[in-house]
Amino acid sequence: MKQKNYKKPFIFLSILLVVLFFVNVSLGSISIPFKEIFNTLTGNAVSKESWQTIVLQFRLPKAITAILVGSGLSVAGLLMQTLFRNPLAGPFVLGISSGASLGVALLILGSTLFGGFLISNSFSIWSIPMAATLGCFFVLSAVIIAANKVRNTMSILIIGLMFGSVTSAIISVLAYFSSSEKIQQYLFWSFGSLGNLSWNEVLVFSSIYLLGITGTIFIIKPLNSFLLGENYAKSLGINVKRSRNVILLITSTLTGVITAFAGPIAFVGLAVPHIARIVFTSSNHKILIPAVLIIGAIIMLICDCIAQLPTSEFTLPINAITSLFGAPIVIWLLIRKKKVFV
Repeated sequence: MKQKNYKKPFIFLSILLVVLFFVNVSLGSISIPFKEIFNTLTGNAVSKESWQTIVLQFRLPKAITAILVGSGLSVAGLLMQTLFRNPLAGPFVLGISSGASLGVALLILGSTLFGGFLISNSFSIWSIPMAATLGCFFVLSAVIIAANKVRNTMSILIIGLMFGSVTSAIISVLAYFSSSEKIQQYLFWSFGSLGNLSWNEVLVFSSIYLLGITGTIFIIKPLNSFLLGENYAKSLGINVKRSRNVILLITSTLTGVITAFAGPIAFVGLAVPHIARIVFTSSNHKILIPAVLIIGAIIMLICDCIAQLPTSEFTLPINAITSLFGAPIVIWLLIRKKKVFV
């Protein structure tokens, strides 16, 4: 039987990713030609010094953040769908994102009650990422403990959903007692944003991201075996409990760091694994992991280009664009292909 050649789709998607990266950097309230962007990135002279500042200090970090967010959420979604063997599972099913939201809510909405303003004043731009990280760590610890207490993987899924419900309830109570100004501040964070990171934040973000992505290389065999169930994985000599904990840890790391720095961004982690399966017609994670990395980055760059409203000074919430733009495409692909989850 002839083995399918995946080189062509990977080459095409890689070229598309590079093109979209330059398009994303060129768009904004001020249109900058590709030639000037290329000169800026290669260190050559540019026509206007202000263009160089805009590209290097604002648009380049935002484009890199879009790639990290899109690819990281896509990988996390793929891991969850494989572990739970559920096409509706996404990176947020464990309640990790809800934990991050709770941390930020305690910082912003609960500042008057718990003295969160002290944290904000002490750490400045790092206050929200740190609060989100602490919230993620709290929920992650609870999920890992629960995972070691139950045998059924579906029970972990239900526990994660329950953690999400509890944190949402606490956030609602905090919002009820907060001022309209604080509620608005929290609401803006919940919209998600790709363009508020400095180079130092991007460096920290990318370091933790690379740690999570590197971990997926060592769990390709367990992931492939989980497609046929835990009993099949055991028959292949896979340590199910350890592999499950590693998958949960990697997913939580990626989801947590993305939520901490970019806010809760919906749709991408749920939809991209399905798109990758349709495009590559494979269930092998050796193919799917790099596929979702590239496709996730491409979709997030496209969504960010739309959200920027080119030639306008306004930027739409990235959360709204990912759902409005992506959901119809996935529905169309599902209707055409019919079978997407192997």
